[in-house]
Amino acid sequence: MSERTATEATTGTTRNDGPAPRVLTDQELSRLLSQQQFGVLASVRSTGHPHLSTVLYDWNAEERVLRVSSTADRLKVRQLRRDPHASLHVSGPDVWSFAVAEGEAEIVDPADGATPGEQPLPDRRVVILIRVSRLYGTALDIPAQG
Repeated sequence: MSERTATEATTGTTRNDGPAPRVLTDQELSRLLSQQQFGVLASVRSTGHPHLSTVLYDWNAEERVLRVSSTADRLKVRQLRRDPHASLHVSGPDVWSFAVAEGEAEIVDPADGATPGEQPLPDRRVVILIRVSRLYGTALDIPAQG
C-alpha cells in the first residue's frame, strides 16, 4: 500500500503531479466525433434521472447533427419524445479524452408519412436527430514513456 500525505488522508483526494486536462477545440471535438461510431446517449427519465444507452451514431459536422437509428418502442425514443434534451458522450483514443455533444432531439418516423391503413413493421425504425448546440471535452496530453 502506498503512503498517503496527511492532506490526502483527511480530504480523500490524491496528489496529482501530472498535466492538467486540455480543453479540446470545436475542430478537435468534431474530429473525435467523426472518428468514432459508438457513443453513450443520455436522455432524461420522467424522474429527472439520466438514462444512458450505448448507440451507433453518424456525425455530420457541417450540419452539426447526430443521427441515431432506433426502434420506435425503445425507452430512449419515448423519453426523447417527452423531453428532447439529449447528450452523446464519445470516448477518445485513450481513457483520458472525450467529447460530449448536447442538443435537442427530434424523432423522425417514416411511418408518419405512411398511407392510412398501412401496417408498420414490427421493428419499426426511427431516426433520432440531435441538432447539436454545444460541444465540449478534454484530452490529457501525457508524453510517451520511452
